Amino acid sequence: MLSLPFSSMCTAQSRKGKQLSFVSSLVNLMFLSTALMCAVKDSTSCVLILTQVSSTYLYQWLGTLPLKEPRMSWRPTYRSSKFRNVYGKVANREHCFDGIPITKNVHDNHFCAVNSKFLAVVTESAGGGSFIVIPVSQSGRLDSHHPKVCGHNGNVLDIKWNPFCENIIASCSEDTSVRVWEIPEGGLRRNMMEAVLELYGHSRRVGLIEWHPTSSGILFSAGYDYKILIWNLEIGEPVKMIDCHTDVILSMSFNTDGSLLATSCKDKKLRVIEPRSGRVLQQASCKNHRVNRVVFLGNMKRLLTTGFSRWNTRQIALWDQEDLSMPMVEEDIDGLSGLLFPFYDADTHMLYLAGKGDGNIRYFEITTEKPYIQYLMEFRSPAPQKGLGVMPKHGMDVAACEVYRFYKLVTLKGLIEPISMIVPRRSDTYQEDIYPMTAGTEPALSASEWLSGIDRDPVLMSLKDGYHRPNQVVFKVPVKEKKSVVVNGIDLLENVPPRTENELLRMFFRQQDELRRLKEELTTKDVRIRQLELELNNLKNVSPNNA
Repeated sequence: MLSLPFSSMCTAQSRKGKQLSFVSSLVNLMFLSTALMCAVKDSTSCVLILTQVSSTYLYQWLGTLPLKEPRMSWRPTYRSSKFRNVYGKVANREHCFDGIPITKNVHDNHFCAVNSKFLAVVTESAGGGSFIVIPVSQSGRLDSHHPKVCGHNGNVLDIKWNPFCENIIASCSEDTSVRVWEIPEGGLRRNMMEAVLELYGHSRRVGLIEWHPTSSGILFSAGYDYKILIWNLEIGEPVKMIDCHTDVILSMSFNTDGSLLATSCKDKKLRVIEPRSGRVLQQASCKNHRVNRVVFLGNMKRLLTTGFSRWNTRQIALWDQEDLSMPMVEEDIDGLSGLLFPFYDADTHMLYLAGKGDGNIRYFEITTEKPYIQYLMEFRSPAPQKGLGVMPKHGMDVAACEVYRFYKLVTLKGLIEPISMIVPRRSDTYQEDIYPMTAGTEPALSASEWLSGIDRDPVLMSLKDGYHRPNQVVFKVPVKEKKSVVVNGIDLLENVPPRTENELLRMFFRQQDELRRLKEELTTKDVRIRQLELELNNLKNVSPNNA
């Protein structure tokens, strides 16, 4: 009778997967035998019970003896997630964009910007910088004489579409300027030379620009003069300068309502800044983790950075935005040398990592509980990527369960490939669990409201019936008098001094061409003046004879 509870207990333990070692079994037998000797007076019954229990433990130990694997954790090897089977799908060749002279500039940027109407790509050009704008619906091979936006005097380093007005795009360049362009409906029909706004304020080339996520008329620019300028496009003037950085600014990222700005800098510091006052709220000196790129993780009050470890392996780190004393998680990715670009989807809490020069895109799921970063899968491709553009949410194909779309720049082929990240679903109905309310194309604030200290969350929209509502935002060009700062007969605002040797040489040759043109024009006008003088003398000689 006493043997039954012990045997059933051992069987239950074996079913639970708790494998006991031989030493622990002997200890248990010793305690058991002592208890039985005290409780059972019949020695024969005691021996039978001990024999049965010992044989049970012995068989259990013998069953575990060949298993040399380490003890497994009770946690499952994967967590249940609706995005665990997300896969990447490359568009067919006829839906790609071919024959595009993608820039060969080595600046660490994407050189590509996408919205639901247009695709903009920085191109290779001589005598200044340019980029092309193609309607998203007009895929295929590009005409070699396709019109360009070519008003910059130096290489274009970054381009960004206005999130609230899809015909407005901003660009920055090595010529120290930031320019705002208005693309006509249907795309360009001729080369565009004149910008809607030309913004000068940096003393060196401008490498980064970012639109404010909730205000329609606020633009941020970061230059190689270590300064960030905040532009109010309603008046066309800078309204604030952030000068807390001591080296080149590598990246900028806003939180959801635009009240905080995170920056990574070449001085190995990560900063969280209140942009209106320019005050640094949090700062981290990243010695073990050299930060290159930073991105806010939506409303989770987390920051994610990509960079390199002290052993030069590519690494990601997760930070608490309110405490940057040390990262919450650090995870090595691989040993390659290309820069890792992070892309975060706040609707699905998915993080995408794409390396410059790589052909693959890794994606993870971000959670609020440990381990915080959960690896999902990897998209592989043999073609290396120079940069990636991202389609906004309202441009997704909801019927195909598309949750993210990249536009991959393949420089060697002059090709741009759309890559759709798709959640496999059997049903053809609208999947509300993967398409929550998302940020729309209506601004929550005007520029003056944001500058006065008001913060609001983005205006949300639903993708259930598709996005067909026309945009009511109209970009108004500020009317202002032209200012000038004249020193020794030279307008300093019109003639920005060169900062590098290449800029000096370009300016020199441009001035030589201008002088040659003016001399030819002067010679032509001198000849014309002589002709008019001769005609005037002839008229004077003729008039007395007629009199």
